[in-house]
Amino acid sequence: MSKAFTKSLLLYNKILIRRLKSLISRAPPAPTSATERLPPSQRRESAGGGAIVCEVEGALLMSSSTFPYFMLVALEAGGLLRGLLLLLLYPLLRLLTDELAMKAMVMVTFAGLRKDAFGRLGMAVMPKLFLQDVSAEVFHAATSAPATAGAARRRRRCVCVSSMPRVMVESFLKEYLAVDAVVAPELRELGGYYLGLVEDEGEAMRRMDVEEAIGAKGGAVVGIGGLGCSFRHIFQKCIWLLHGCRIRWLEEVYVPTESTRRRRGALHPRRYPKPLVFHDGRTAFRPTPAATLAMFVWLPLGAPLAVLRTAVFLLLPFSLSVPLLASLGMHNRMIASSLPSAGDKSKGNLFACNHRSLLDPLCVSAAAGRRDLAAATYSISRLSEMLAPIPTFRLTRDRAADRGAMQAQLARRGGRGGLVVCPEGTTCREPFLLRFSPLFAELAAGGVDVVPVALHLAVDMFHGTTAGGRKMLDPLYLLMNPVPSYLVQFLDPVECGDQEARAVANEVQRRVAEALGYERTGLTRRDKYLILAGNEGVVGAAASHD
Repeated sequence: MSKAFTKSLLLYNKILIRRLKSLISRAPPAPTSATERLPPSQRRESAGGGAIVCEVEGALLMSSSTFPYFMLVALEAGGLLRGLLLLLLYPLLRLLTDELAMKAMVMVTFAGLRKDAFGRLGMAVMPKLFLQDVSAEVFHAATSAPATAGAARRRRRCVCVSSMPRVMVESFLKEYLAVDAVVAPELRELGGYYLGLVEDEGEAMRRMDVEEAIGAKGGAVVGIGGLGCSFRHIFQKCIWLLHGCRIRWLEEVYVPTESTRRRRGALHPRRYPKPLVFHDGRTAFRPTPAATLAMFVWLPLGAPLAVLRTAVFLLLPFSLSVPLLASLGMHNRMIASSLPSAGDKSKGNLFACNHRSLLDPLCVSAAAGRRDLAAATYSISRLSEMLAPIPTFRLTRDRAADRGAMQAQLARRGGRGGLVVCPEGTTCREPFLLRFSPLFAELAAGGVDVVPVALHLAVDMFHGTTAGGRKMLDPLYLLMNPVPSYLVQFLDPVECGDQEARAVANEVQRRVAEALGYERTGLTRRDKYLILAGNEGVVGAAASHD
């Protein structure tokens, strides 16, 4: 009797699963015919001009879930408590309609936030997470120009429609994807603070500038929709508004099924219209509900682990601390073709490395097995200076004074002193190298050869650098990662000879870039801080290093 009941129950479950799959794979109704036979980019050649109206959620972005983006705002702008509150509300959000869930997330995430504070976050933090989820197929279909033979080319304008607040998506869409117009609801504010309320769809449509969206000459419109709530509301209304005002005809609307969306690939970083060189924020993972829950579970363990790792680094010699740190999850890998010894009086005493975090000089010293190496820094906190297991000294931006201080460090111990410098002057998280300052290369005139050191840092939960946050917490966040890993690669020394300092600096940058597979740039510390913090990165003596 029990076996028969079990068989019938399994059969019923199989039938139920088949029906659910058929419902999921069925696309929602579109304003006109929805098709999957060809991607839109292959059917846009019929006419020039007009507009591509593309939905952000579920179309331009491969995921239709907006929860990770609101969680990122909650963590970075509101703090851990606001992020925890949003995570606890997630089961309730699953029971609400898409529209009510969106309003609830807006309320929890934005209520009480300063408008000015979020302006930096929208420019410096949000684009990284958005760009990682951009669909390559939809992006090329929405932004590539139509190839019309025998006629003047007129690029179709790209209009992106989102149900998320405009402040979250506009910088990403216009600055990094070169979108022409954005249709999205605005957040309500009072006295420079967000109220946690968002305007309705009707107000968003009334604010829409049709002239800005499709241009003065009009033309046909092609829609690229997703499976989210905004297709039935904002996206559909946008299509109808354009059609009624200035569009001569509605060419088509492309709506993919769930299975089609899952087969899409992410846009490669080298194909971004604007390279993402700088970004800010502490969160180093995509904050999905499961990943965010894992972070909160890890925090009570990660904080004492970071303190323990710090104590091991400070109190034990490198011969003991390095293997012990590896057992605590902090991995370091060294690659060296020829590592100079501490006893060489003229070669190998100046190590020039790219800058990934505050711990760069420590990792170079540990890999070289030399505690006599000194670290040249622009400025670090007093606490970091006291805890540093190797000597440190500050650069003052006075070229003559800085050169003299570096030469004094190299002259220590009868000419056997060592020095670690980061010529970039600031950290860069992405696979790019900033311009190397030639100051370190000017020391080559004293018979010191420069050893390039290529550093690569991988973190899985928190970034150990920031441009706008509390920099004294940088080492704590870095050491709280479950498995942070450093790659330290010592390259062959650069024979300076009679070369100019700028040529030596460029050669060191080239070798480091080739070793890591990074791209060289001419950007500087000033460029980074203008982009991320709105200032030139000039800090006082009490500021902390980034």
